Amino acid sequence: MVYLLAIGALLLSLPVAAEVPWFDGGHTKARVLGVNYPDDSVFQEPAGEWASDQGADLRLKFAADRERVSLNVDYQLQAQFGDSLDFPGESQGLFLTTPAVPDDDRRWWDLTHSISDNDSRAVVQRLDRLHLDYRGERAVVRFGRQAVTWGNGLIYTPMDFFNPFDPAAVDTEYKLGDDMLYGQYLLDSGSDWQFVSVQRRDEDGDVDSTVSSTALKFHGFGVDREFDLLVAEHYDQWVVGAGGLVNIGEAVLRGDITLTDARDGWETSLVANWSWSWVWGGHNVSAVAEYFYNGFGLKESDYSPEDLREDRDLVERLARGELFTIGRHYLAGSLLVEVTPLLNVTPNLFLNADDGSALAQLVLQWDPAQDWQLLGSVAVPLGSSNTEYGGLETGVDDTTLEVGPSLFLQLGWYF
Repeated sequence: MVYLLAIGALLLSLPVAAEVPWFDGGHTKARVLGVNYPDDSVFQEPAGEWASDQGADLRLKFAADRERVSLNVDYQLQAQFGDSLDFPGESQGLFLTTPAVPDDDRRWWDLTHSISDNDSRAVVQRLDRLHLDYRGERAVVRFGRQAVTWGNGLIYTPMDFFNPFDPAAVDTEYKLGDDMLYGQYLLDSGSDWQFVSVQRRDEDGDVDSTVSSTALKFHGFGVDREFDLLVAEHYDQWVVGAGGLVNIGEAVLRGDITLTDARDGWETSLVANWSWSWVWGGHNVSAVAEYFYNGFGLKESDYSPEDLREDRDLVERLARGELFTIGRHYLAGSLLVEVTPLLNVTPNLFLNADDGSALAQLVLQWDPAQDWQLLGSVAVPLGSSNTEYGGLETGVDDTTLEVGPSLFLQLGWYF
């Protein structure tokens, strides 16, 4: 309760904060997540049949600009309360459970301070953005904590390996920032070169090139099409990739393919999607259909705890938050319907084509008033036992990783 009162005091001080030099707005968000765990779920013992989590997020943005140089700083105060904090550490962020608050254990700079951390409460304050920018006529250089997004995947993103969003994430406003050097150079044709160098710390806390990332990407234009070429070294493994998009009538076809020099040889991942927007019954509608091949995924017959643990390339990417799927072939669909200019409803479906399990999701976005936004979702996993969404077997006491239906609500206020 003390921490909630502290957050409330900060909110009451926002009119004063608005007078602070360089203050550039922000938001506060309050959220609640309820998740059902069936009888055979390994999560039921620590959380019960129904787990409830509550969270709050305050973001204050500051920006200073002088001629070609600018400084951007985003301060965050995050709090999370509830049942999932009592889970074992390795279950945090698994499937539909609530992720833990961010930490900087592996980032180059430690810009996170833990205020409280126990079995039912976690409160941290941190800097999620801290970067110095230079903008020339053709070049942009940014140094510090920031976020970058690459690739043409709309749901699954094999070319975006810098803190990508979970395909089923509801709030995708801000990616977690990483400590990096970013550069962009614009050509006369409108094409550009982009460079990224991300530094990280290893398990011993030392800055090590084997856990860093360096990437160079070319983005080009053709007749009614765009394309990307990528070469990178990511966690001591080489990655090459290509992608692009082309307009086909009123639709857009996009795709990416990447090849990674993994432990057991080169692994290929690819994504291809089709998107189309139209007016239906006086309502704006947007549809997306996407296929994803995960070269690091397990074969259907290999869905066992032993095989999962032995696949280091897959497990490491799951742990780093670069992958959110354990199979190979996926189909996904999304249909956004603008019910009113202030209310959007989006049904989504994520299908593991190998084992036939799926996640059905309904997302609502409503702006009830100026500067206010309500996000909500209902998610229902579908599938038989020992499937990805039906619940993998743990190999311990006949328990599974099964997660039942979940409900998510978040109210945000922007200032």
